Amino acid sequence: MGNASEMVLFISTISKNHDILMGTLYSMFCVLSLLGNGTLLFVAYRRKSFLKPAEFFIVNLAISDLGMTLTLFPLAIPSAFAHRWLFDNITCLCYAFCGVLFGLCSLTNLTILSSVCCLKVCYPAYGNKFSSAHAGLLVVFSWCYSSVFAWAPLAKWGHYGPEPYGTACCIDWHAAKNEVSAMTYIVSLFVFCYVVPCTIIFTSYAFILLTVLGSRQAVQQHVSPVTKAGSAHNVIIKLSVAVCIGFLTAWSPYAIVSMWAAFGDSQRVPSVAFAMAAIFAKSSTIYNPIIYLLFKPNFRKFLCRDAAVCHRHVCTPFSCCRKPGQQKEMFQSKDASNSTRLSNGRPENNIGCHHCPDSRPVRTLSANRAAQVTTSLTNKEVPVTQLSDELKKELL
Repeated sequence: MGNASEMVLFISTISKNHDILMGTLYSMFCVLSLLGNGTLLFVAYRRKSFLKPAEFFIVNLAISDLGMTLTLFPLAIPSAFAHRWLFDNITCLCYAFCGVLFGLCSLTNLTILSSVCCLKVCYPAYGNKFSSAHAGLLVVFSWCYSSVFAWAPLAKWGHYGPEPYGTACCIDWHAAKNEVSAMTYIVSLFVFCYVVPCTIIFTSYAFILLTVLGSRQAVQQHVSPVTKAGSAHNVIIKLSVAVCIGFLTAWSPYAIVSMWAAFGDSQRVPSVAFAMAAIFAKSSTIYNPIIYLLFKPNFRKFLCRDAAVCHRHVCTPFSCCRKPGQQKEMFQSKDASNSTRLSNGRPENNIGCHHCPDSRPVRTLSANRAAQVTTSLTNKEVPVTQLSDELKKELL
């Protein structure tokens, strides 16, 4: 790790309780991110032949968020609980590099996705020409764009170093006051990786909302408000608002605190402020899958269908749908159905599964409906009203 001065930088500058809180939150984020992004990728894989070009960015977003989860949290969690950075300088550089690479890739994906959605909703004549090849090129561009800013500190344009709170690594914000190259890097990072994406995202979704509201008013003048188009408009509005709120919540605190440390009085920036900003930034790994799994109807439909299939396989007729004491009744009902049939020749099923997703309600018969009673000697149709009370109970 180097000399004693470097060792001091890697000791936590916040209280032990705050570190424990960070470790606990990071542990929760790690589990939720693995579940959310893993589910999102699973659903995308299941419907890979139905993926639209714009949904490529959702898949790429899940990959970048999952990459951040797998590279950052396993190092940040034990360091937070240990109240100091547990690893060496090389690991610190790798940690900072992965954080910048995957974080900027997620931001770039959100930015491109908002632009593509705006193009398809506001300018459908051009948006309909957007193909899978265009989406693939933009996905590659998002990784190249984020790689430029991630590799720059390793090429001496800017610096990586420990975070001010001491248990993680990122860009050395204090270097902007001592080196011109570090200052230009931080300014470029702030402009091209926060201001520009923020402007594009909010402008795109503002145009989308205006277009949707205008089309909704046009639809309401001709048809009933409760239409399929209206529900689609609601989905777009919810998705737009959720993405904007998630973007601001995740990245604005860290952008504000880092600019304060880089160009303000860094001694007055509390270490707890950096720690809280880092928590919000890393929480972005759980926002995105929740947003798209909740508000994308086609993703949610496939997820519900797969969950129903899994439940159907697990929920067997002898396990979850019926209690152990009901199995004897089931066999008795089967014997009764063999001797009592409807006029269409099919046995009447009086056992209904009220827990399985594919269960059907128990059928009932009207009083004037004819039934076919099969005995050992005769086979004739009679009205249900003429049957004996016991047979009525078995049939109905």
